[in-house]
Amino acid sequence: MGRNSNSKRPSSNSWDAVANWYLGWSGAEGSRHHRELAIPALTSLLAPRSGERILDIGCGAGALAPAVARLGAHYTGIDKSPKLIAHARRHHKGGVRFLVGDATRLSAVAPLAVNSFDAAAFLLSIQDIDPLDAAFAGAAWALVPGGRLALLMTHPCFRIPRQSGWGWDEARSLQYRRIDRYLTPLDIPMQEYGKAKRGTTRSYHRPLEAYAAALNANGFAIEAIREIPAAPSGSPEGETRAKRLARQEFPLFLALCAAKCR
Repeated sequence: MGRNSNSKRPSSNSWDAVANWYLGWSGAEGSRHHRELAIPALTSLLAPRSGERILDIGCGAGALAPAVARLGAHYTGIDKSPKLIAHARRHHKGGVRFLVGDATRLSAVAPLAVNSFDAAAFLLSIQDIDPLDAAFAGAAWALVPGGRLALLMTHPCFRIPRQSGWGWDEARSLQYRRIDRYLTPLDIPMQEYGKAKRGTTRSYHRPLEAYAAALNANGFAIEAIREIPAAPSGSPEGETRAKRLARQEFPLFLALCAAKCR
């Protein structure tokens, strides 16, 4: 959503090819993970206030819009997929705005203006956007001095597509997290979705230090970090002790908030 790639790498460019699959999975209100974990955590960090202008970068179908609007803030969502933006416009009403545009070229989106937003968010989108530096540079361009930027992503230390997974230690009755690669940045083609399995997207794994360095290079100072465990997949009573400990100890999401300081 707002998905982009360096021209030297293969890219889906937008999520149009998988839009129908994605909407069938999450809808405009977001998946269970969006509703129960991701949106509450990001909203808590971002803390939108009444009358503030909030920019949702890589907004997809606008799952964050209702939470922002309920707090009395003015919501603008931007995404590179026309299909997802069209769905967002049909579903979300009441003072919210959706734009088609490239998350790495925000200054080229005509309705947007420099220093025009109080806060910006990447809700489960930053790991699908490349180059990272251009995404953060665009957020800095859009934000007022002192503006806030909140990111929420699958945890880059523990949740690496095709490079991490669960394992079971029979001798210790212990579920553990296996990490095959971490420090190397990766451009990972994801599973094909959509009609005739022709739609695919890409995920960009970066180590945590890459996010900190890119934020700093674009004038942001990190102010808060939260690590968020997954919710039980079924009833808590049916969850084994080993699975509960693994779920609680290896977070699903990482959220951080930064302030534009220059």
